[in-house]
Amino acid sequence: MSLKEDAWPSSAAFDLIADALKNDAERKAAMKQAPFIFGFTLKNDKNETKSWYIDLKKTGSVGKDKTAPEGETAVVTLSLKDVDFAKLVSGKGKPQQMFMTGKLKLQGDMMKATKIEPILQKVQTKAKL
Repeated sequence: MSLKEDAWPSSAAFDLIADALKNDAERKAAMKQAPFIFGFTLKNDKNETKSWYIDLKKTGSVGKDKTAPEGETAVVTLSLKDVDFAKLVSGKGKPQQMFMTGKLKLQGDMMKATKIEPILQKVQTKAKL
């Protein structure tokens, strides 16, 4: 099942992240490095929003349509425009700068939000967004 949604072109990155987490060693390393659930809410060019999550707390999986798996809560939810998420995962956008300029909004534990950066960096070379 693809995590990509056509109205959110950068959502293809969630498929790349899910593929990276299929590798047992990569998944275990990511879960050890950042044992949390990260939520993402993206806004497309039509002002519609959609949510995804990366569960590194229990399953090492990626899902969509909500910011956390059933019965769980994301430690932090990152909200940004689809185009800005594309910049973030491609390495063309700096998370701290995006946050300071209001392009990236955080809800939850800001310090734990920094733990997702190495996970996103794993797919930067594959992200053609």
